[in-house]
Amino acid sequence: MEKVTHLEALMFSAVLESCVDQLAILGYIIPVSHEGKTELSNKMKEMTEEELDINDPDLMSAKQESGETVTSMALKNTEHKHKQGKTEDQKSTHHSSKSSKKRTTRAAEKLKKIQADRQYASDVFTVTIKKMEKFGTFNSLTDANEREKARRSKFFDILTREEKGKEEIKSLQKQLQNVKKETEEDVQNRDKVIDRLKDKLQEQTARLNTESYYLKKNTDLKVHLTQKKCSSAESALEKEIQNLKSKTDEEIQVHKETEIFLMQQYQKVKEKLEYWMEKYKKDTDAKDEELDDLRALKAENLETMQRYAKECLAFQATIIIDRTEKEMRRKQIEQEALELKSTLKVQAWWKGTMVRKFLGPYQELEKYLKERAAEKEAGKEKSGAKR
Repeated sequence: MEKVTHLEALMFSAVLESCVDQLAILGYIIPVSHEGKTELSNKMKEMTEEELDINDPDLMSAKQESGETVTSMALKNTEHKHKQGKTEDQKSTHHSSKSSKKRTTRAAEKLKKIQADRQYASDVFTVTIKKMEKFGTFNSLTDANEREKARRSKFFDILTREEKGKEEIKSLQKQLQNVKKETEEDVQNRDKVIDRLKDKLQEQTARLNTESYYLKKNTDLKVHLTQKKCSSAESALEKEIQNLKSKTDEEIQVHKETEIFLMQQYQKVKEKLEYWMEKYKKDTDAKDEELDDLRALKAENLETMQRYAKECLAFQATIIIDRTEKEMRRKQIEQEALELKSTLKVQAWWKGTMVRKFLGPYQELEKYLKERAAEKEAGKEKSGAKR
């Protein structure tokens, strides 16, 4: 932005000073508490003592205070409306007292907001005057205007979100009422179920008491019977223990006697073992001598056996030769008999063929047979004619 002339700067500063004076008069007119006045006076002193630029922290704090008051007012208004919706069904006297208190608090908050905005505007104007006098520009005023516009847009966004939140709260309240109804119905059903279960529990407890009473009697009776059985069993076991003690004493006595007897038998067996060991040595020596004699006899018998074996082989060879000769003679005789038999068969076959075919000397036989057959036929014809 271009710098203004010194004369224009003086004119603008005069206008702004008049605005600051009017705002100061307005601040004196508005009723503010003592604490608010002290805070405002402290801020004014700080603003006059130091040179403030556009990013001055006091200016920003004033801006933040005004913004915070606006947002707090909006939020408190929503809370106030929500609380009013909840307390519609309460008593009228209580409602009137609360509404009067809320009105007073709302008015006080509005006054605080107006006072904060007034203080912020006066601070901006004073800073602008100093900048105009020092640098000949009024950038701080335009920047403050832009920041105020941004703050306003944020504020309107907050209001729109607040309206949406109200609608969501209403829908959630309806859902909450429906859920409450459902839960009440569930609670009633559960109470009914609990009553039924209590009745069943009482029946079960009564049944269990009777069963426990009878079971106790039964167990007492069983315990008494088992005690009787145990007492009889104990007496029987004591008798058995006495018998076993007497038997163990007898067994100990028998064991001692058997031990003495076995020691005596051991001595006897030991003596017999020594006797038999000596006898074994003597017998083994005698048997060794007999074995030596038998070995010598075996050698002699072996020589005789070899001689007899040679003779047997010679006899066996002569026997084999004789047997082969006899076998050859037998086969020859059988061959001759077979040849004779075959020749007789051939002769008989040839003779039969000559007779059947009327060969050689049997031709006359054929003529004789034919003549005889002719005679028989003639005789048959004659006998047939006679008949």
